[in-house]
Amino acid sequence: MIRVGILGDIGSGKTLVSKCFRLPTFNADKEVKQIYKTNKDCFKKLNKKFPKNIKSFPIKKSEIRKILNKSNIKILSKIVHPYVRFNLKKFLKKNKKKKIIILDIPLLIENKLYKKSDFLIGIKASKKIIIKRLKQRGNYNKNIFDFLRSQQFSMSKKLKMCDFIIENNSHKNNILKQVKIIKGKLSD
Repeated sequence: MIRVGILGDIGSGKTLVSKCFRLPTFNADKEVKQIYKTNKDCFKKLNKKFPKNIKSFPIKKSEIRKILNKSNIKILSKIVHPYVRFNLKKFLKKNKKKKIIILDIPLLIENKLYKKSDFLIGIKASKKIIIKRLKQRGNYNKNIFDFLRSQQFSMSKKLKMCDFIIENNSHKNNILKQVKIIKGKLSD
């Protein structure tokens, strides 16, 4: 199985690129949302640590946003990441016979979830376009955006590790062309 990790800043288009591959994809952000919606054990642990903010099940994203800061992110990660890792192991086991799988995991490098044999694809987008995309999501908060970015390695550091780079400053058709080229190289 060829594992392909998608790296990029928040709002750079990692999920869009992942979807363009049309291959089995593990999307960590979707997994976290699902954990917040369905995992009562996770809720109990978060409620115990943050009773003033995490009050009801399913966990609301707005409650999570209230606790995002340097000290709390470590506690939050310590509780949530084991569930994500467990789901990742299930995904890898389920797809072990697939030729190629995609890992859309924002902290793939930071959390040491990649292997030296993985192919890494960096998604580059201008800061101006990233901010525009984030504002279109409707829940953009510059302080939260800056804080979350501070938890990640710099994009320049990540790009140095990448086998491929996709420019995502224009239309989806441009991404599709780049993905097709990369898929061809991975299949050789």
